[in-house]
Amino acid sequence: MTDTLERPQLDLKEATAWTRRPYVQVIAVYLLVRTFGVALLALFASSHDKPLIDRLTAWDGQWYLSIAEYGYRGVTHGLFDAAGNFAPYTPLAFFPAYPTLLRWLAAGTGLSLVNAALVLSLIAGIVAACGIHRIATLVDGRPRVGVLVVALWSGAPMAITLSMTYTEALFTAFAAWALVAVLEKKWLLAALCCVGAGLTRSTATVLIGVVVLAAVIEVCRERSRWSEVVCILVAPLGLLGFWLYVANVTNSWTGWFDLEWRNWRTRFDGGKETVGFVKDTLLSGSSVMEPMTTFVLLGAVFLAVLLGRSSITARMPWPVAVYGAGVVVLIAGTAGLPFSKPRFLLPGFTLLLPVAMGLAGRRRGTQIAVVAGFVLLGCWFSAYSLTVWRYAI
Repeated sequence: MTDTLERPQLDLKEATAWTRRPYVQVIAVYLLVRTFGVALLALFASSHDKPLIDRLTAWDGQWYLSIAEYGYRGVTHGLFDAAGNFAPYTPLAFFPAYPTLLRWLAAGTGLSLVNAALVLSLIAGIVAACGIHRIATLVDGRPRVGVLVVALWSGAPMAITLSMTYTEALFTAFAAWALVAVLEKKWLLAALCCVGAGLTRSTATVLIGVVVLAAVIEVCRERSRWSEVVCILVAPLGLLGFWLYVANVTNSWTGWFDLEWRNWRTRFDGGKETVGFVKDTLLSGSSVMEPMTTFVLLGAVFLAVLLGRSSITARMPWPVAVYGAGVVVLIAGTAGLPFSKPRFLLPGFTLLLPVAMGLAGRRRGTQIAVVAGFVLLGCWFSAYSLTVWRYAI
């Protein structure tokens, strides 16, 4: 009789303990914030007579879905670059990891390509959130910091792309676990994550540079470790391999970069165009999108400085700081598509670490208020950019 009465109480304690596990909390927070973001987008879409699924698969999402269905050479019509044009090589501007995984997932589960893409982004976002939490724990040690940084990241401006048929969630998953591997000195894992990131988007140049530099420093210290050497050799293969593939197809060593410039007017110019955009916006911005994009860029620069300061004071491991600052330099220093820059900055999640670390020492009410306000603003901006704003993001 005693055993019968005690068993339900024991099960309840086990269930409560399970919900307190760090990764469970992080996943719950991530899903809660992303659900709110999608719900707000649905509200905006409904008020503007736009189907929600069309918004979740808009712009670049249509390119990835078409590449997954037809392959690079099978996409022949219906999609256009920033100038409204299409050329046979235009699809090669998009990296292959996302559409390939999407095709495999759809084939393996029987889901439609659209549903498979949304599931892929959901899974990748969860994996990324867990990686971000792991980094925060390694850097600070307080589980609360990991929860806070994940909440901020998943509700940041343009974080809606984490729930779209876009590559932000997948790339961030690779980047987060590559940095985890560097901090834990798991060099083979770091190399594999870099290969995946390099096949996902060009921001991998920053990640690969950080990982390779960390491995080189470790080799110089130890001299006898083979895994670091393998990491140095393997990490760049995904990115370089795809660039070489595009070069071979287009018969130009600069084939991928030519496509970016010709179709989207995108190239690294050291920040000249970005500075001009910020100046013009502050003086004569004509829509909400322009000043918001400017504030996101300026905020990212400020956070990069804050991150660097934390690294100098030994609170932040240099690979974490250099990666975040490097993402800002790359995005701010690249011309073209100014209104896409907020989502391009999403993989720079380490920028939010100093904010989360500072918030963790505040009262719980302050933490909730700051995070809730930030998430509300970020989700509003995301919904606005996909429904009210007329151009690509």
